[in-house]
Amino acid sequence: MDLIYNIKDKPRFSKVILFALQQLLAIMAATIAVPAIIGHGLSASAALFGAGIGTFVYLLFTKSSSPVFLGSSFAFIGSMFSAFAGAATLGLSESAGYWGLIIGALMAGLVYVIIAIVVKFCGTNWINKLMPPVIIGPTVAIIGLSLSGNAVGDLMKSSVEGGSTYVALICGLCTLAVTMLFSTYGKKIGRLIPFILGILAGYCLASIFAIIGHATGNEALIVINYSAVTSLDFGKLSGWFALPKFTFLLGGTEGLKAITGKYILTLFTAYVPVAFVVFAEHLADHKNLSTIIGKDLLEEPGLTRTLLGDGIGSIAGAFFGGCPNTTYGESIGCVAITRNASTISIWGCACICIIFSLISPLVAFLETIPSCVMGGVCVALYGFIAVSGLKMFQSVDLNKNKNLFVASVILITGVGGMVVSFGAVEIRTVACALILGILTNVMLGKEAE
Repeated sequence: MDLIYNIKDKPRFSKVILFALQQLLAIMAATIAVPAIIGHGLSASAALFGAGIGTFVYLLFTKSSSPVFLGSSFAFIGSMFSAFAGAATLGLSESAGYWGLIIGALMAGLVYVIIAIVVKFCGTNWINKLMPPVIIGPTVAIIGLSLSGNAVGDLMKSSVEGGSTYVALICGLCTLAVTMLFSTYGKKIGRLIPFILGILAGYCLASIFAIIGHATGNEALIVINYSAVTSLDFGKLSGWFALPKFTFLLGGTEGLKAITGKYILTLFTAYVPVAFVVFAEHLADHKNLSTIIGKDLLEEPGLTRTLLGDGIGSIAGAFFGGCPNTTYGESIGCVAITRNASTISIWGCACICIIFSLISPLVAFLETIPSCVMGGVCVALYGFIAVSGLKMFQSVDLNKNKNLFVASVILITGVGGMVVSFGAVEIRTVACALILGILTNVMLGKEAE
């Protein structure tokens, strides 16, 4: 793929702002979804702040050579629930549970650090042998395909109870159509910010429907919820600026003092096994991004640096937002579609995340973007991830049974949504597909690459 902006290119400041906003819109829905799922007082603004800090850490460790954003990891949702459940079971306060989130992320991050040290001394050849293109290609495709249900679900979802599915679908398809048209036929800046233009179009259409719905009393036309904005008290400072509910502040000194050895063991069993699973997704994401930008990120800046950035970034993100971070497929898809790999855009996105998290009206506005509009964007993002994975094993000889079986196992278990749980440890779809693909490849021997 010919890039418009390469990794080290520096677009004009005005363009950087637009590119950064586009990255934010691409990653926002998933980043703020995790704290919403977990509850317990975790906030969207703190998650955005933590994601921004985590991305700063990642970019520093990778020497600004890997254009991907770190956001809240869905893989650790089960672990985060276990942190609060374990605290309750042991009779500890909820404040101890907040520190459990931080300690668990610290353990998971240390797993990455240990693997990074192993890679430093042993190199990456063993990884290439363990996961050749016949494994990595379909696994990357599964990253996109496994999210397809979420995209379609959001595409037809109203953000207001009583809103019509069909109105939501119209707004979502409008977003998708505008995104595709500008990405394909846009001139100059239009081709570089198709997501911003698509979301604006979908948001405006949803607002028009809402105005008509309110005027006529037809609730079916209202698919956008403005309550996050209307509930702000602009007569108070907090209505304009507010410090996010950081995890370490929620925990406080009392929560830290309540931590026990048994609780730490609970956190170890909840977080560490998942970290090894997420390592596989880390590899798949960076292999995919390497294909898109035409540069092997496992060699430069090197897997050691990407692992350290991801691991330490997760710890930093959880310290502020409660959620361990991970490289985002949405961010990679944004790079693929816009052909903008400039890491300056990622730096800008991280800065905007932190700034927005402190400004109440901006956080509220982002929360008003309808699910159907984000669904329209995600159809394109997840689709690009899936297609880029399929392109990665074009050179694989599928006339050989071994390759057919390896690819088949990965694709079917991935599309089928295979998830395996062992107590608090949940091996999610992508990791299940990758592990089974590796085992199949090893079992069938050396018939093919």
